Amino acid sequence: MSGIIAQNTLDNSGLIKAPAGGGAWNFIKKLTASASSDLSFVDGTSDVVLDSTYKEYIFTFNNIHSDRTFDVAYSLDFQFNMSIDSGSNYNVTKTTTMFRSQHSEAGGDASLAYQTDKDLAQSTAFKTLAQYVGTESDNSSSGYLHLFNPSSTTFVKHFICTLNCVYSNNFNREYFTAGYGNTTSAVDAVQFKFSADEIDAGDICLYGLTTWQV
Repeated sequence: MSGIIAQNTLDNSGLIKAPAGGGAWNFIKKLTASASSDLSFVDGTSDVVLDSTYKEYIFTFNNIHSDRTFDVAYSLDFQFNMSIDSGSNYNVTKTTTMFRSQHSEAGGDASLAYQTDKDLAQSTAFKTLAQYVGTESDNSSSGYLHLFNPSSTTFVKHFICTLNCVYSNNFNREYFTAGYGNTTSAVDAVQFKFSADEIDAGDICLYGLTTWQV
């Protein structure tokens, strides 16, 4: 049997119960953008937990919108990076893959393609999660990023991400990203931002998974 247990209030508190024998997603922190240069989750800062308390974490993206004035010829990439020094530097070495599907509002140009230009191979650069995010007033991106065992000092840091966005010129695009941070140091901070300009609106919520035991 599954469902939402008591004290859950949308994305602000409580937890979501998994089927019997499973775990639960526990709400940790919500950051809301308002002309923000970035949204950063740093363990131990402002009630953020990103340590060995949980082995799995999820970041949810809700209507992430840029503050750039609309320009049909211009669009932005939504990106992220990790830190091993409490946010002093966001430069974890990463190797990643990325592909996307798309379909236009006019009903054409449906396609599925690998995003070779957005691969990273042992790079410390910010990783693109959504490419060419539209800048019209109603354009935004929503999805999630799943980070596995960031506090491990034995293994690299795996992540997967699915993010849907309104691509410039009124396309729907869904991006599928996966990779690993090639470090055995504990990751204790994660930052999200656009490739240029600020995050005008939207929120990112962080959850930790309470794992089940037999």
